[in-house]
Amino acid sequence: MTLTDLSPAIRPRCPPGACDCDLDNLLVSINADTRILRLTRADEQRLLERLENLNSLADLRRIEQKMEEQVGIRLNISKVSAVRTLRGILIRVEAMPGLCRKTRKAIPAAIRKSLEKHPDIAYQIADMGGLFDELPSE
Repeated sequence: MTLTDLSPAIRPRCPPGACDCDLDNLLVSINADTRILRLTRADEQRLLERLENLNSLADLRRIEQKMEEQVGIRLNISKVSAVRTLRGILIRVEAMPGLCRKTRKAIPAAIRKSLEKHPDIAYQIADMGGLFDELPSE
């Protein structure tokens, strides 16, 4: 019995050479983190829709935490030293075995759409680590 026999909801494989998800090595590895296999296409679409409709930075952080807990996807949101536009905010999804290249590109695109709708979230990200952040309590 293989892992694919136990997981009927596994998403279909990408066409050979079209993706760098390294799904074959994930399925063969014994100690691999297989949480990403829970992310079906329908779940991915719901995630992208939710990311496109963020209401606050707290909402983004909550989804970011759930993504890491439930399927192992890690986001890296940072800013260039002098942010003047949305292009100064860098959103990357860390590569991991089983995570499709298209998904790694779609997640940041969905977040950017949300930041365009709600510039206040982008301003909060731009202010992170700046003068207006709270100092850690000692």
